[in-house]
Amino acid sequence: MAHITAVISQKGGVGKSSTAQALGAGLQRRGGSILYIDLDAQQNLSYTLGADTEKPGAYNLLTGRATAKEAIQTTGQGVDIIAASARLAEDGILADTPGKEYRLRECLEPIASAYKRIVIDCPPSLGTLTINALTAATDIIVPTQADIYSVQSLGQLSQTLDAIKKYTNPRLKIAGILITRYSGRAVLNRDMADMLEDTAKRLGTKVYSTRVRECVAVREAQAVRKDIFSYAPRSNAARDYEAFIMEVLTDGEEKV
Repeated sequence: MAHITAVISQKGGVGKSSTAQALGAGLQRRGGSILYIDLDAQQNLSYTLGADTEKPGAYNLLTGRATAKEAIQTTGQGVDIIAASARLAEDGILADTPGKEYRLRECLEPIASAYKRIVIDCPPSLGTLTINALTAATDIIVPTQADIYSVQSLGQLSQTLDAIKKYTNPRLKIAGILITRYSGRAVLNRDMADMLEDTAKRLGTKVYSTRVRECVAVREAQAVRKDIFSYAPRSNAARDYEAFIMEVLTDGEEKV
């Protein structure tokens, strides 16, 4: 059975999709079989991975128009993905579906054993799609910047996680908080990083030791639809994400 990691953040611009892509790419480079699922109507991960968002994807899967096998496409980059579509932003998606919180988990059961890890890129909100991701997930990773708004959003996320653990997924855990777009030269960044450490303790998790530094190569890699390791393997971002993945593997029981 696949280890399912949901990458989640309520705050935009923190490198959520970049982190989801880097995690999957880093594990795949180690020989792991990876499936990406893009639940964000902005379709950033789908674009970067070269997916065709006109084909059946996450919307079709969740609304019963396609099975997981039918929704998976293999891109020219050699990655498997269930792509997003703009229709994921429609009001009331799954509103009248009985057991709607469990829809994604149930859909993935037939294919989960084919992958070592499934990486879900969640939308930047705590609606039905995110609740589906959290109900299906083994754990979550929270990319965040070292700023006060990110600290506040973690508090809101904590309330949602408490409800998920109580009602739909009692085994869900926060694997860790990843600080992104970091500048060690900024005093405020260092102060906020300390505050995030305190917040992590209250959430029963940790802040990863790795800080992903601000790096233009990340945006350049996205523009040319490549992962950071292929596009700029010697960049600060590639080094930082590599260190982060080593932390993820050290924490987990799986080899990849």
